[in-house]
Amino acid sequence: MNTPLHTLAAPFRHEEEIKKSRFLAQASPIASPADALAFFQAVGDPAATHNCWAYRMGDAYRFNDDGEPGGTAGRPILAAIDGQGCDRVAVVVTRWYGGIKLGAGGLVRAYGGSAAECLRLAPRVPIIETGRIALRAEFADLALVSARIRELEGTIEHETFVTDGADLIVVAPTDKLDAIIARIVDTTRGRITPRRMDL
Repeated sequence: MNTPLHTLAAPFRHEEEIKKSRFLAQASPIASPADALAFFQAVGDPAATHNCWAYRMGDAYRFNDDGEPGGTAGRPILAAIDGQGCDRVAVVVTRWYGGIKLGAGGLVRAYGGSAAECLRLAPRVPIIETGRIALRAEFADLALVSARIRELEGTIEHETFVTDGADLIVVAPTDKLDAIIARIVDTTRGRITPRRMDL
């Protein structure tokens, strides 16, 4: 089984000094690439020497070296996000130059290391993949079906009442979907046959 990816429980900051340059790594959970860009805009310091960043949102990612030599800042930050098993995360590392040049290797270590340490220390939560089930329940079955759904970590996302009952959209962890379907079919003796919406 794959190790679950994590996102951050809340924004987090980590600061360190490397050869007199100050590096401030700030990380935040994101729900979209637009969230990431808004975060970079909000926390970047225009007075700093560089505000280098990266984000990962599933298959979508971007990074920016903000004037540092190509490949020495943004890409190492992205590598830190991936290396820490994170997704749906944005990281900006702000540098205030201290007068000592670090060289390309030193920059890679400083930016990547600051970002990795920030993510390592930040409070994280696992990303649980979810799916959806659609079903129609008669009024007589509704309370029992709702209880069975909750027992298996499902949530009724949408409920539309119709003449003889309700149409439900249920969200649950992907690994619980088949169990919920089986439980509902069993509980109602086959009167309800839920269908997965992700297949």
